[in-house]
Amino acid sequence: MDFLTLIQILDSTVRLATPLLLACLAGLYSERAGIFDIGLEGKMLAAAFFSAAIAALTGNVWLGLLAGIVASMVLSGLHGLASITFRGNQLISGVAINFLASGMTVLIAQDWFRQGGRTPSLSGGARFSPITLPFAEAVEDVPVLGPIYSELISGHSILVYLAAASVPLTWWVLYRTRFGLRLRAVGEAPEAVDTAGVSVVGLRFAAVAICGVLCGIAGAYLSTALQAGFVKEMTAGRGFIALAALIFAKWRPWHAMWACLLFGFLQAVALRYQNIDLGGLVIPVQVMDALPYILTVVILAGFVGKAIPPRAGGEPYIKER
Repeated sequence: MDFLTLIQILDSTVRLATPLLLACLAGLYSERAGIFDIGLEGKMLAAAFFSAAIAALTGNVWLGLLAGIVASMVLSGLHGLASITFRGNQLISGVAINFLASGMTVLIAQDWFRQGGRTPSLSGGARFSPITLPFAEAVEDVPVLGPIYSELISGHSILVYLAAASVPLTWWVLYRTRFGLRLRAVGEAPEAVDTAGVSVVGLRFAAVAICGVLCGIAGAYLSTALQAGFVKEMTAGRGFIALAALIFAKWRPWHAMWACLLFGFLQAVALRYQNIDLGGLVIPVQVMDALPYILTVVILAGFVGKAIPPRAGGEPYIKER
């Protein structure tokens, strides 16, 4: 593998890891507050459809992004209502959101566009365009550093840079602010937070809302930046892979970034190398495509016992009187 090929694979890694990272950080906020959310997949799917649909109808990708965030936050609100207000089972609520989004997106897409459950192809102002960073073309021919800057760092959409900035921002919010301290405390000992006069319900709804925003951006990225429109089930299990990365990272933002890059790297390798011939032994393309999902199973089987979730996670808080 030459250096240019490696740069191209890493460039694809960054693009493919972006929706995973945004969804992983979304789950991080929610689960740190004690609300388990396996509905990340459904929120991303709903956001992907509505962002592509509104972008196609208006020709404005920013309106599409806003629509995707709103759609995701509506589903987050339903999850919060079921699991926080009515103290329902958080896992069942998440599964219901996944099923709702899966059926709703195809039904509405067929009703609106009559294209078999997909949106029209997006182009021009209806898509996020790559951003060329300053001096990218000037340093393009510089050995080693030139391709790294011009190919790997430059040339991504604004949502990729937003996802990258979300990692240090999440670390700062969780570990350097009063809000972050209270959020983490709600996931560990909500009764202590309540005793201090802080609303447990309010903090958990805030975490669920942040989760909705990040999932909305992740879904919008899929359909308006990574691809040029919405197709049925286009999230392809990314929400569940993000959950696996979150467990692998043990609910820490920097570790979550590296875990998502690992999954993105496997996806990039699978796209780049298909039907590999190892001296007469041909590895079929299906095996390469399954690599990220195989890693998900391995991680869940090997690390779920070692990764300790927030102590109050999954348990509704009942205020003592």
